[in-house]
Amino acid sequence: MTFHPTDTFLHPAHLFDAIGLRGVRARNRVVVSPMCQYSVAARDGRATDWHLAHLGAFARGGAGIVFTEATAVTADGRISPEDLGLWHDEQIPPLARITRFISEQGAVPGIQLAHAGRKASTARPWDGGQPLPATEGGWPVVGPSASPFAEGYPTPAALTHQQIADVVAAFAQGATRALTAGFQIIEIHAAHGYLLHEFLSPLSNTRTDDYGGSFANRVRIVLDVVRAIRQTWPENLPLVVRVSATDWLDDDATRASWTLDDTVALARLLKDAGVDLLDCSSGGNVAGVRISTGPGYQVPFAARVRREAGLRTIAIGEITSPEQAEGIIRTGQADMVALARELLRNPHWPLLAAQALHQDAAWPAQYARARR
Repeated sequence: MTFHPTDTFLHPAHLFDAIGLRGVRARNRVVVSPMCQYSVAARDGRATDWHLAHLGAFARGGAGIVFTEATAVTADGRISPEDLGLWHDEQIPPLARITRFISEQGAVPGIQLAHAGRKASTARPWDGGQPLPATEGGWPVVGPSASPFAEGYPTPAALTHQQIADVVAAFAQGATRALTAGFQIIEIHAAHGYLLHEFLSPLSNTRTDDYGGSFANRVRIVLDVVRAIRQTWPENLPLVVRVSATDWLDDDATRASWTLDDTVALARLLKDAGVDLLDCSSGGNVAGVRISTGPGYQVPFAARVRREAGLRTIAIGEITSPEQAEGIIRTGQADMVALARELLRNPHWPLLAAQALHQDAAWPAQYARARR
């Protein structure tokens, strides 16, 4: 049996209304967006006390869903050597410690599974963020085609059919380990110029086989990953996909790119394949592209997908004030809002937002004295 959202999701809601996603109930519509911390110990992909404190603070602060950072399904799929991973069983126990704490605080633990593709093997941002040579711990990168991300980046090896199958299997194996670790939601990372986005966009996918060329071929690997995870991920647990809704080259008639029209078409396919939410971000696949950012600048992407594909959405992008977040939910532009930098500034944003909006939110008993 395949679950689909019912038409009731189109009814007006408020930011602090609970939301049901299959068999999971989130206490409100506030999502902690995946944020890379580049903080694993010994470069072995295992979570540390930093991750426990970092993610635990958001759960304690009242968020509905707390996502980990991009968690690599293979060692060569890491963005940096310091990224979280879930490609072997020894990485499960530290994550299980985190999911237990998140759940104890009343939030839903989620994990973003990812493969960085041609943008892998880079230094941490505060170490320059540039591609790492082998002498500094770097490794060969892969992609849909032998096309580097930008000048100075290595040329990736184009994945063979068998290697594509191996990547799909790695996502499914990561999902199995995520379940063992206690996660209740998986988000598949198909955005920001990483491997799955690289397959979607004709800017980075110049293949001529059944994984390139037409729209149907370019979206094939994402659907393969969704179906593979759905075979191992319990039917009563939700599945999310993050996409870059546009490459931000829609107005450039000389270069075929990934557009919002493509995202809406993909959303319809994902809904039929068993995806419950589309997390609508943008960009990341074109170096130096100009993006006109501003408060809520990506919200229209979530609104259009929700309206035209009938799939629940998460809006993200410079959402900072309680009134702004409430307006997005109340006017039906998205079903949930994801915050990142604003939560880094204040992990207790959800609790304070509920006060500002005169809505209910349960404070931890240990912090109740600060409620007024």
